[in-house]
Amino acid sequence: MNDKKLEIKPLIISIFLISICSIVYELIIAGTSTYLLGNSIKQFSITIGLYMSAMGVGSYLSKYIKKNLFDFFITIELSIGFIGGMSALILFVTYAKTDFYVPMMYLIIIIIGIFVGLEIPILTRMIEKYNKDLRVTLANVLSFDYIGGLIGSVGFPMILYPHLGLIRTSFLMGALNLVVAGMILFRYKEFITKVKFFKGIFGIFLIVTVAGLVTGDITADTIEKQLYRDQIIFKTQTQYQKIVMTRHKDDIRVFLDGNIQFSSIDEYRYHEALVHPIMSCLKKPRNILVLGGGDGLALREIFKYPSVEKIDLVDIDQEMVEFCRDNELVKDLNKGALEDTRVHLFFEDAFKFLEKSEEVYDAVIVDLPDPNNESLNKLYTDVFYRLIGNHLSKEGKFVVQSTSPYYATKAFWCINKTITEEGFKVVPYHLEVPSFGDWGFQMASKDDFKLEAIDIKVDTEYLTENCIEKMMVFAKDEIVDIMSIESNKIFRPILLTYYEEAESKY
Repeated sequence: MNDKKLEIKPLIISIFLISICSIVYELIIAGTSTYLLGNSIKQFSITIGLYMSAMGVGSYLSKYIKKNLFDFFITIELSIGFIGGMSALILFVTYAKTDFYVPMMYLIIIIIGIFVGLEIPILTRMIEKYNKDLRVTLANVLSFDYIGGLIGSVGFPMILYPHLGLIRTSFLMGALNLVVAGMILFRYKEFITKVKFFKGIFGIFLIVTVAGLVTGDITADTIEKQLYRDQIIFKTQTQYQKIVMTRHKDDIRVFLDGNIQFSSIDEYRYHEALVHPIMSCLKKPRNILVLGGGDGLALREIFKYPSVEKIDLVDIDQEMVEFCRDNELVKDLNKGALEDTRVHLFFEDAFKFLEKSEEVYDAVIVDLPDPNNESLNKLYTDVFYRLIGNHLSKEGKFVVQSTSPYYATKAFWCINKTITEEGFKVVPYHLEVPSFGDWGFQMASKDDFKLEAIDIKVDTEYLTENCIEKMMVFAKDEIVDIMSIESNKIFRPILLTYYEEAESKY
């Protein structure tokens, strides 16, 4: 059998393709876990570390495979193609139906990692057995392996995830692994001992995987219905996040990456509390900066002040803002505020905007999502609040939504301490928003806050003077020893730890 001539090109192509699949499986698993559990650094670190270790185990085990290398290689590709193709589906179903998501995630990582670790050593030996030039073999194998890894790592965030989503991408990669198995099976059948058996398995797995790829959107819709209480009436994947809108009778809810953004039945409570305490402190606020707030609901409240001449709204997700501007249901809630000529839209990172802008504002309203990942965490750091201070007028003030002082007590007071240590006078307050629970904010100013200056004269559905006073009172279980809390630094994101601790409890 050693006398048979082996054509190398199909095997080199196989190396390139399996390398793409390998890196994308890592990204799919880590991306799914980030979407469902949050904390991308933790999820990617665990996935990569465990995956690499499993690959090491696979590489070690490859030394015990001494015969029928082509048979073993096809077995590996069929296994990876089927398990890897099903990986995202299995993870979403496990999350929706059971409490065993993390063990299942670990199991899938280990299984795929071991099989991937077997691939390159066995493929290298297949080539070397019939073309004895180790120098050339290793150069070809490793170079195409690395190139494939680059293509996969770039293609996933730029093409695959935005256009196919996680479930269809996993099925596509599974199909690619099966294509490799089929290419080896039909091109090198003279080297294979169980051709008919492998052809049967290949056919079954390919049908299942292609069916999963074709019906991936329907499958995703079915699973998503398990993750949301109400009927989904709109969904889209933007470059930055998954937007889902649900409806139950008169209750319209918008979710970003699975986290509720607002509910139409009580969002006015949140947005009145966010905007009016600070705006009513200012004599004639003219120039306002809103960071986040792409739904336009904070703008609706700001426009109740006739002195407002200009609002700069900074939101990184243009598709989110355009959705809230054009969707009739959201437009009805925000009263078309995003179309007002006084609003100037900037689609960029809030941190970068503050770094390069030279504008000075009477009020800065920070309406960003909770700090549940690293990119959001930097918008809750000491440097970020310092940058805000550089853009405040002499009498200027700012307010920050600060998660729940009840559910995430340490996180809430961490934000408070971080702002305070930057030299601002800070007033924390909170209220009950039925769809959110107990929710908190921080008002900050360069000078002492005169709470008696809060005099709300605009129309509201919730706020009264008595409400304002009560919002500044915290119960015993909503307070921590501030000395035990660290502030959130740009290079030490302790807020992520506090927030993750809170999430793990609820």
